[in-house]
Amino acid sequence: MGYSGARGGLEAILAAEDLVRRKRDHAPTPWVSTEQITARFRLAVDRVMGEAGLYHEPTAAAAFRQAEGDTLEASHLLRAQRSTLPRLAVSEPVDPDEMTVLRRIVPAYRQPDGPQLLGRTADYTGRLLERPEGPPEPLAEDAATGDATDRAERTEEQRSPRRFLDLLRKKELAVEGRTGDDPEPHDITRKPARPPADRSAVLAAMARAESGALVALWYRSVLGPDGDVHEITLGELRHGRLPLRVRHPHTGNPVTLGEFRVTEAEAIEDLDGADEDRTRFDVGYGLCFGHNERKAIAMANLDIANRRFGRSGPLEQLLLLTVDGLDSGGFLEHLKLPHYVTFRSMVERKQAMRAAAEAGEDPSARAAEPAGKDCR
Repeated sequence: MGYSGARGGLEAILAAEDLVRRKRDHAPTPWVSTEQITARFRLAVDRVMGEAGLYHEPTAAAAFRQAEGDTLEASHLLRAQRSTLPRLAVSEPVDPDEMTVLRRIVPAYRQPDGPQLLGRTADYTGRLLERPEGPPEPLAEDAATGDATDRAERTEEQRSPRRFLDLLRKKELAVEGRTGDDPEPHDITRKPARPPADRSAVLAAMARAESGALVALWYRSVLGPDGDVHEITLGELRHGRLPLRVRHPHTGNPVTLGEFRVTEAEAIEDLDGADEDRTRFDVGYGLCFGHNERKAIAMANLDIANRRFGRSGPLEQLLLLTVDGLDSGGFLEHLKLPHYVTFRSMVERKQAMRAAAEAGEDPSARAAEPAGKDCR
């Protein structure tokens, strides 16, 4: 509230904040614990963690509860909380092939190398609203942890299948994107990325992007309003756990602190450009926190689109500067703050133009003049 005129409304502001707290914390329904939110609204919690860039389910659940279900506001709260935390260590690079797969589908191939693991999904269920009359029947003790039973039914080899991209490489159908001199990943939390940017910066920006904005931008690229044609196939989609490792401060050896869940996608696109290898496919990559398949798929496809057309059009700039929900949503939210000073100057400018027109003068000359009054 950087307006002097807003000081007179301080009492109303405090009353509004108090009303929010009373309605949230003293509602007629029972208090919802963070454990309940994590269990019942797991996809919302995963989305908040991804857009905030902080992987901690209880804190994300508390932010979701405080925001009363507004995922963007919850992401804002969580990212603000993250900014207060010390950076104790930098984790070691992790190989996605180490993932313990909980869900894996390969839409591009009927019989991929390894099993199709449908996992926990409603993708193949009719969109019919269920109205249970009471609480569901309790699960058996061994199934209460979600995927514990399913994990026991799968072998280690099935939980770590070879990826579909390896098959394309074996058939020499994929453009090889790996190089031996990859630059250090761009840390967008410490240094903002601006075009032209490294691929790591674009991927990091998309991993932290607002999911809806990223999907909308992806769909726009598919429709091809800029004249760029995309023939997209989803190669592989995974959801699973990866180890978190850091270097021990005394021994220097890597130490595994725990696991975190991610969603990974690989998209395939036909190459048909004049300067492209038309005998191969390009493969895009997406990886984000938690279980958020829409974001990972959009990331993978936009990764290809940006490398093919981003430098010749606005796509890279859009990915780096407009899909962050906290940036775009914050600018939108600020429109609700007092703007009567600037609007009063606009009104005075219009009145001056009208007076000039009535006096037979050139209205555009008056429009260029400053308002000259302070309406505070």
